Amino acid sequence: MQGWTVRRVGLVLAVATALTGVTACSSEDSSDGPGQDDRAPHGRTLAALRSAERATEHAESARVESMTTMGSLMSMTADGTLRWSDGITGTLTIRYTGGSVADAMRRLGTTSMEARYLPEAYYARLGEKFAEQTGGKRWIRYAYEDLDALAGDSGAHLGDQMRSTTPNQSVKLLLSSGDVRKVGEETVRGRSATHWSGTVAAADVTDTDLREQLTEAGVTTQSVDIWIDRRNLLVKKVEKAQTATGRLTQTAHYADYGVPVRAERPPASDTGDFEDLVRKQSGTP
Repeated sequence: MQGWTVRRVGLVLAVATALTGVTACSSEDSSDGPGQDDRAPHGRTLAALRSAERATEHAESARVESMTTMGSLMSMTADGTLRWSDGITGTLTIRYTGGSVADAMRRLGTTSMEARYLPEAYYARLGEKFAEQTGGKRWIRYAYEDLDALAGDSGAHLGDQMRSTTPNQSVKLLLSSGDVRKVGEETVRGRSATHWSGTVAAADVTDTDLREQLTEAGVTTQSVDIWIDRRNLLVKKVEKAQTATGRLTQTAHYADYGVPVRAERPPASDTGDFEDLVRKQSGTP
């Protein structure tokens, strides 16, 4: 695979899958700046955001569509359903549309994969060419508790991040912003929504896990735009960041809150554990 080993491809896909739900963000431009906004009294703003954070968390599931780019490393889309009442469960179809990851995937005979989130691990289904290098296994299992050690310093807390990714994380980020503002009333895919925007310094984020994720990604400041509908539910977010691996931008839409979610564990006979695959490829007993 021209240098793209099972370990390298597998770790990149693990990081990519983590990014499908929530990302930290930062932006140097300010085209949506204060001159266009409607600054609400601070107390009323916090109350509105807290209501949105609670309502989105309590909704427990939704249909998700997202688009993510990270410098020259990758661009991708994801769509499917996720549930977050007790950790993350659900199924997403992820398509790699650009960057070096998409190039590597093309050499594997596919540019898409199915990702299934279950309580103890997530599973990725790749193409037949990749299966040729994994003893015929079409699915890779990533145990959350093993991801941190496997990824090393670059993947610290990766397992925790994948288990705790929920739509309301973006609202939590805005609650840490010192300049959050109400941009105005807008329409998102035919639904009326209130647009909120803010810039967050990583050092000011009160949620310890979120702060560590931002710091490890090389993010110092972040911009977050969210759209909240009349039921106080998040319907869209846009996050941007300058990270250690390049410019990161993600747009996500959420709909059908409360939708039933299924995520079946793939057959054991067709599944390889990522840690075991890496050990076998490296010749480690």
